[in-house]
Amino acid sequence: MIARVIDFEPTEEQALIRETVGEFAKSEIRPRARDADETGKLPSEVLSRAHELGLIANGLPEQFGGGGARSALTGALVAEELAWGDLAIALAILAPGLLGYSVVDFGTDAQKAELLPALIASPTAIGTLALQEPRFDSDPYRPRTQARRTSGGWVLDGAKCLVPWPEGVAQVLVLASEGESLAGFLVPSDAAGLRATPESYLGIRALATAELALDGVQVPAVARLGGPTGAHLRALVARGRVGLAALAVGVARAAFELARDYAKERHAFGAPIATKQAIAFKLADMAIEIDGARLLVWEAAWRLDEGADASREATLAMQQVRRVALEVADGAVQVFGGHGYIREYLPEMLLRNARGFACFEALTLV
Repeated sequence: MIARVIDFEPTEEQALIRETVGEFAKSEIRPRARDADETGKLPSEVLSRAHELGLIANGLPEQFGGGGARSALTGALVAEELAWGDLAIALAILAPGLLGYSVVDFGTDAQKAELLPALIASPTAIGTLALQEPRFDSDPYRPRTQARRTSGGWVLDGAKCLVPWPEGVAQVLVLASEGESLAGFLVPSDAAGLRATPESYLGIRALATAELALDGVQVPAVARLGGPTGAHLRALVARGRVGLAALAVGVARAAFELARDYAKERHAFGAPIATKQAIAFKLADMAIEIDGARLLVWEAAWRLDEGADASREATLAMQQVRRVALEVADGAVQVFGGHGYIREYLPEMLLRNARGFACFEALTLV
């Protein structure tokens, strides 16, 4: 057997995209991160500029006005850079992909023709995805939300949580159990029987999310994602986990870099605290963990781009990176000392955001 060599070196185009998005995160997102968190409001001008960059549209099919350059690895690079700027704003920028990429991967021709052109044309034509459920044993592959067939279509009953719910959202893709299968249904946000209640969390405070209650929500047969035969939606969960893991790497990297720079500037007993063994070793461990976590994300993304089943790799990456993000963010607070607990500094916000990865599921897709 001939071993295959996996080369994770970004292509010239990917490197350019990474650099462009990194500059955007540095100049546009990071300066507004604290204010967005404090006010609980997203900077609309940043979302508009991100739309102009085509971060989602570039991955949608050319026939509908997109760039036709879909790549999970490129998506992971973009997600990391955006989350380095701020996690809540990054999730809002990537939100259109929740519906857009799902329809591209699993939708019928009619569903694509109906939804994708509007999504590409305007950032306000936003759809969203409802996967996670408000249960301690929430299982994305076997949701408790049920889809029951009727003579005219389908009836949905259940509950969802942590659903990105921006103002003006028009469609929500609801994942439900149809017998032993996982199925998706396109539901108008104003459908009878669908109730959205705003949520409030420790972190990602600028991102509007909702808990959905579905009580006898009726949708026509054409609302089923993939048509009468449905679609193999397990890959959607994998793409969501890779996307979240990439975001977590971005949060961890932001925390590490803040801690590293602060340690170089902060003096104690006549020398920068970065020269103290305890601090230096902690920073080194942070860097090692982040680099290792990133490679897990890239491996999972590479398998997706190869068309292979990446369920195992995506889950391993998510499990590892959620731990790394939390530990690195907590380490940054420790390096900052008392200042790390003050809202004037970013580490406390990064720690609150990193804590959420333990419960996030499919808040973005690559």
